Amino acid sequence: MKITAIHVYQVDLPLKEGRYAWSNGNFVEVFDSTVVAIETDAGLAGYAECCPLGSAYLPAYARGVRAGLEEIAPKLIGLDPTDIVAVNQAMDAALNGHPYVKSPIDIACWDLLGKVAKLPLVKLLGGAAQPDVKLYRAISQEEPQTMARKIAGYKAEGYTKFQLKVGGDPREDIARIHACRKILHEGDILVADANTGWTRHEAARVIAAVADLDLYIEQPCLTYEECLSIRRRTGKPFVLDENITGLETLVRAIADDAMDIVNLKISKVGGFSKARAMRDLCVAHGISMTIEDTWGGDIVTAAIAHLAQSTPAEFVFSATDFNSYVSKTIAHNAPRRVGGAMKTPEGHGLGIEPDFAVLGSPVLSF
Repeated sequence: MKITAIHVYQVDLPLKEGRYAWSNGNFVEVFDSTVVAIETDAGLAGYAECCPLGSAYLPAYARGVRAGLEEIAPKLIGLDPTDIVAVNQAMDAALNGHPYVKSPIDIACWDLLGKVAKLPLVKLLGGAAQPDVKLYRAISQEEPQTMARKIAGYKAEGYTKFQLKVGGDPREDIARIHACRKILHEGDILVADANTGWTRHEAARVIAAVADLDLYIEQPCLTYEECLSIRRRTGKPFVLDENITGLETLVRAIADDAMDIVNLKISKVGGFSKARAMRDLCVAHGISMTIEDTWGGDIVTAAIAHLAQSTPAEFVFSATDFNSYVSKTIAHNAPRRVGGAMKTPEGHGLGIEPDFAVLGSPVLSF
């Protein structure tokens, strides 16, 4: 099998709530997502999606996905997409770094591998280790009572895990955390996610003020060293996200006992190939994971479902159904939330089929 063409699509994904806001005044109202289709001489095609969270969250941005693909894609024509290691080596030779650019190519190749093997990717990524995947709901940064009301609404839809966007003024964040924890039941999960937004003294102040609450602390400060300092000063369960950029940083964090949970974002680390290796390392060291991505629609949600459901349940702290946050459907047969959980779609590979009537014509073809 050989790659004969790579097509790139751009699609806007408006948010149902109108705006998603997090630390340092950052917000997004419409996500700019890129969908990749890899065609082959066997008549099969593989699909994937990459959707950075704006341009200020990570060293990644939407137009960068497409600019990077212009560098990479021409070098992949003629390769066997099921030789995934060789494809990744070719991408690394064509473009140094920028793992998020390479992620949709890697995932589309895995999609093709599943179609050739006539197996769903959950089987190829380790096998179905749990019947479904429990989900969390991210609560955009707003006034404390508004955030609490939104949690109440999402609890009614079946969610029991909530990621609270803080990382603003410490006094307001303390009020946000108290208001939201107050309406939750025993056993419900609340994560205070600062998205790097606190300085060290602000993080210490907030954590001290909520010491009596059942709460997880996520990525309080910008740097790994600052986060490690806060980790060593609190007994709260601790989550690292933005600082875990690949196997190297994960190995260091495990050695330093820097966290209890890792947010494993598939596109941030370069796709399934690297995410699977990081997942297996976490399992080997007893580290639970939130398995997710930076953002996306139906195709990203399918990828999350396959990696999460192939991971033992005790190591999946939560996962994300991003397609429930946006108002546009871009693929058929994508996972849909039932209560607070989702399952992988039936079918080979990712199990989805892009809706090309929605995607329109490619913005790039190779």
